[in-house]
Amino acid sequence: MVSPGEAARGAMAMTVSVGLADLVAALDALLQPAAFDDYCPNGLQVEGKPRIERLVTGVTACQALLDAAIARGADAILVHHGYFWRGENPCLTGLRRARVATLLRHDVSLLAYHLPLDAHPELGNNARLGALLGLGQVAPLGRPGDGVMGLIGALPSVVDGAAFGAGIAAKLGRVPLHIAALRPVGTVAWCTGAGQGFIEHAIARGADAYVTGEASEQTVHIAREAGIHFYAAGHHATERCGVQAVGEHLAAALGIEHAFVDIDNPV
Repeated sequence: MVSPGEAARGAMAMTVSVGLADLVAALDALLQPAAFDDYCPNGLQVEGKPRIERLVTGVTACQALLDAAIARGADAILVHHGYFWRGENPCLTGLRRARVATLLRHDVSLLAYHLPLDAHPELGNNARLGALLGLGQVAPLGRPGDGVMGLIGALPSVVDGAAFGAGIAAKLGRVPLHIAALRPVGTVAWCTGAGQGFIEHAIARGADAYVTGEASEQTVHIAREAGIHFYAAGHHATERCGVQAVGEHLAAALGIEHAFVDIDNPV
C-alpha cells in the first residue's frame, strides 16, 4: 500500500517544468488578449525565472498573495487583477515598489489577464459563475461590439428570490446584498466583478434577476423601479472561479504544479 507521503513524492516527481515563454504563449492562445481593449496590460507583467514548475493562481496580486505564493515555492503567479492600470500613478513607490521588489527578489513572474479572463466561454469568470449557480441555456448579455460583458441564462426551475439568494450564498460562501422584487426567478443575467452598470441590459433582455459583484447607489433605485431582483455577491467572491479553472487547465495541459490561494476580501 502506498503511503500519502510516497504518493505526494510520486506526484511531484511526475511534474515537469516549462519555459516562461511557453507558458505565456499558452495563456495568450487560450485567452486571446489581443481581442480586448482593456484597462491594463494582459500577459506577462513582471518577468522572473525562465522555467516554471509551480504556478500559483489568485484573484488579485496583493502583497498577501505574493507572500503566500513564495512560501509555496511558486515560480510564477497568475491573477485576474494585476498591475499598471490605466490612469493610475505609474511610479513604483510605496506599496507598489514593495510588491514588485518582492517578485524581483524571488525571481517570480507575474502574469495577469483581466477582461480576457472574464470573457472566456468555458474557463472565464462569467462562464464558471453561471455553471456554479446551475444556469443553462446561456447566451451573451450584450450584442457583438457593444462592449457589454456578462451572460444571460435560465434556472432549471423557477424559484423565489430569497431561495435563489440563499443558493448564491451557499455556492460563494457569502450572503449577497439582495434588492428584492415581487416576481419569481427563472431567467438570470450576470456579470462578475464591478458589472453593476450592465443592469439595464439585463432589464432590456427581460431577466428576472441580475447578479454581479458590486453595487452602486443608483443600482438599487434602478432595480426597484424595474422590478428586477438584484444581487451584489462580492467582486472578489464572483471572480474566484475563472483563474482557478485556467490554472487547472494549464496544469493538465503542461504538466506543471498548480495551487489556488484565496486571499479573503469582503468587497
